[in-house]
Amino acid sequence: MPAISDPLASVSRFLLEPMRFAFMQRGLLAVVLVSIICAVIGTFVVLKGMAFIGDALAHSSFAGVATAFVLGANIYLGAAIWAVLAALTIAFISRRAGVRFDTAIGIIFAGGFALGIVLISGAKNYTVDLFSFLFGNVLGVGSSDLLLIGVTSAIVIGIIGLLYKEFLFTSYDPTMAAASGLPVGLLQYLLLALLGITTVVSMKAVGIVLVVAMLVTPPAAAALLTQRFHLIMLLGAAIGVLSSIVGLYLSFYARVASGAAIVLVATFFFLLALLFAPRGLLFRRGGG
Repeated sequence: MPAISDPLASVSRFLLEPMRFAFMQRGLLAVVLVSIICAVIGTFVVLKGMAFIGDALAHSSFAGVATAFVLGANIYLGAAIWAVLAALTIAFISRRAGVRFDTAIGIIFAGGFALGIVLISGAKNYTVDLFSFLFGNVLGVGSSDLLLIGVTSAIVIGIIGLLYKEFLFTSYDPTMAAASGLPVGLLQYLLLALLGITTVVSMKAVGIVLVVAMLVTPPAAAALLTQRFHLIMLLGAAIGVLSSIVGLYLSFYARVASGAAIVLVATFFFLLALLFAPRGLLFRRGGG
């Protein structure tokens, strides 16, 4: 009997030990929520080939962080406002000025990040930890942060749930959607605004640099396993949640950065899907 119980006890200790700490409990809940919201909105990002825009919004929101600090306002509120404005500006420039979408992204990306650096470099007595904004600090998530992430996730997922068919139609065939009477431009603006909000909420957990990975990698892995849009969304959320849990435990025991560990685990799952999925590299090679 001891031979059986000892391994079970070891596994139990391994799983429960990190959860003795309140910061790990809050961190775990935060990364689970972030994984779900990122997968839901990230599925549209992958479908529309907009992976670069998540990175652009994350980096340009740094200008909002810097502006809020200079004005003495809430830093994450400043980042959220800037990210939404950046998303809407990208869409406006692309639709109205005839500029290519990727060009508009590059302009806003560089301009926003440069503005943030200028404002920060000119500020005195800057004590906020920039490292946490760039690479995340999930173990520093407080109760108020967790509440913000939870409420924002519910709002974003609720809006997408209400307008799911409309978003899907305009993403697959915007011309036909417009001919059917749907306000394609308004829906695209709304989707980009939701993406901007999601980006800022995710910054607390994984940081500016890594947020694009959580938006893209889990849905991209899911897209290799199924072609049905709602299943990509659900499976992407599952992969994201599993990556977050495994990555958080890895960071606890290996004493490495939590956000980076989560992204590396998600990347590992993507590579597995790339190799072993029905449409993966190994099956393609086997099929000739």
